[in-house]
Amino acid sequence: MKSGVIDITRPVNLKDEYDVVIIGAGPAGSRCARLIAEEGFSVAVFEKRAEIGAPKRCAEGIGVKALQRMGYTGNERFVAQHIDGFYLYAPNGKEFMVEYGSSQGCVVERKVFDKFLAYDAAKAGASFFTRTEVVDVLRDDGKISGVVIRYGEEEFEVKAKVVVSAEGIEGKIARKAGIDTTNKLINVDSGYQYEMANLTMKDPKKLYFYLGNEIAPRGYIWIFPKGEYVANVGIGIGGVGATKKAKEYLDAWIENHPEIFGEASIIEENAGGIPVGGLLEDMVRDGFVVIGDAAHTVNPIHGGGMDEGTKAGEMAARVICECLEQGDVSHNALAKFNKLWWKERGEKLKRVEKLRQVIEKLRDDDLNFLAEELDVQDVIDFAGGKNLTKLAKILIKRPKLIKLATILR
Repeated sequence: MKSGVIDITRPVNLKDEYDVVIIGAGPAGSRCARLIAEEGFSVAVFEKRAEIGAPKRCAEGIGVKALQRMGYTGNERFVAQHIDGFYLYAPNGKEFMVEYGSSQGCVVERKVFDKFLAYDAAKAGASFFTRTEVVDVLRDDGKISGVVIRYGEEEFEVKAKVVVSAEGIEGKIARKAGIDTTNKLINVDSGYQYEMANLTMKDPKKLYFYLGNEIAPRGYIWIFPKGEYVANVGIGIGGVGATKKAKEYLDAWIENHPEIFGEASIIEENAGGIPVGGLLEDMVRDGFVVIGDAAHTVNPIHGGGMDEGTKAGEMAARVICECLEQGDVSHNALAKFNKLWWKERGEKLKRVEKLRQVIEKLRDDDLNFLAEELDVQDVIDFAGGKNLTKLAKILIKRPKLIKLATILR
């Protein structure tokens, strides 16, 4: 490029080298970027989409404590609705209602929330580049030393001491780096969601969950309110065993509930895969770390990934900064992230995964049986991976379920 001539094929302000490159500007990537940048290290975040936060592939629910952990109050303009409890419905229609008594969660607008996370990371010093796809990794003597990016029709090499994959469920760059992020089909739910307006909800400050193999095999249907008359209405079904597509199950269920959706309109449609298992034992290589959905760190019961992804991003940032300060970004040094994550989150999620493995094998009559045996606190405990021995004791009341009960012990 001639002096004084701007190369419009190159991303604005792109440097040839950074301390850390992060792939993906979702919550996990942006949160990780902010914390690393706050420690004075140079960070580049590459997002392949033209707009951060869009399109959403998420029901958009997150706890207030999670937002507070990230430095927010829960009253920012990205919050669409405060949530103070939830309804859970068994296949036979039995209703569980959990009332927290105060706002414990939020439904956010991801198109705004993700940008807030990016804004704060950029303010801390991280550099963001949209419409910039990472297509490969660079290696120096067998170790990851950067990435190859594609911007428009051009490709560029960008050096980095550490590369972080926060690229989502696809995880293709993590695989190029030598981490097998391929998941078993049984661990990937198929999701479809509408954002709908002018629907009727019993309480717009509650979440709604509907169970049943007839309506959502190996999964559930949800309503996440975003206001008094607006909500995300979606479904997640198991990757194997279903006889129809996720959208077909969801459409049929909506049509069967005119009291809720009789006058409703679809404002937006989204679809995607949801990792609900297959946790990785080793999430690092020399100069490389994988976090968030790419590492399958999603709650296996409800499929929520924002809280888990940002927690993983925070832990990864802590370890990466320590390794950069010590001048050692080898596998052995970065492996501290594995130990930290498994201690803080992995063991709990592994228990929740066992619970999912049991629940998805239950028939509707079994789910109805459980609905008669459980109380509200049981539902709360089980969703968090707690007190699973009580569930095992209930299951063995039915001889055909004894084998499933042993999974929880």
